[in-house]
Amino acid sequence: MTHGQQVHDSGAASLPAGAPLRINPGSSPTSAFDILCALAGCDLPERQTLERALRPRRLVRGERLFEAGVPLPEVFVPRDGVIKLVYETVGGDAWVKAFVTAGQCFASVTALSPGGRSSFAAVAETAAMVDVLPYAALQDLACRHAPWQRALTQAFRLYGERKERREMQLLTLTPEQRYECFLREQPQLAALLKQRDIASYIRITPVALSRIKARLAKAHADAAACAPDHLPRP
Repeated sequence: MTHGQQVHDSGAASLPAGAPLRINPGSSPTSAFDILCALAGCDLPERQTLERALRPRRLVRGERLFEAGVPLPEVFVPRDGVIKLVYETVGGDAWVKAFVTAGQCFASVTALSPGGRSSFAAVAETAAMVDVLPYAALQDLACRHAPWQRALTQAFRLYGERKERREMQLLTLTPEQRYECFLREQPQLAALLKQRDIASYIRITPVALSRIKARLAKAHADAAACAPDHLPRP
């Protein structure tokens, strides 16, 4: 979640899961409490209650925050770094679901249900500090305070918007258009991430991504050559 209300990637008393939320692309809240206050639009009561339940976790690059298929009734809020969410197949293939950065939150929605388990894995793409929040503590605060309920309801709305946009891109756009959307929406990650992870995120092979980048580079070069400043003088 983030200040400003733009999602990244339900119901009455839960935080979004699966795809991350971004509240404000221009700023990075320093804690999970800041993010929840931004969603509520006000200061939330019982900060100490949340902070007593919160568990910070420091990850090195490549370390797994959690695996797929484990009980995980928790919400995760990175303070810094980049977390990669990955679906893994029985054949050993992996597809990137999303990238989560500071000012966002995520969870596995299936793991928030009683007896549920996580449907994807989370890996630190860079060194990162992550706040871990018990889902039950958030539900309890939402049941007792309207501002907490408002924060979670807003999170659901943002999650739904982001999920719908992601589905639209995957189902209706060409691979080249999906890559251009990635560059527009997450430019700060384009230079940081491995090319194979970007390719996985937009659902193409690394070879196909290389071809797309070459086509775009040529198109930009051709456009620059045709600009008025580059035309021969009469």
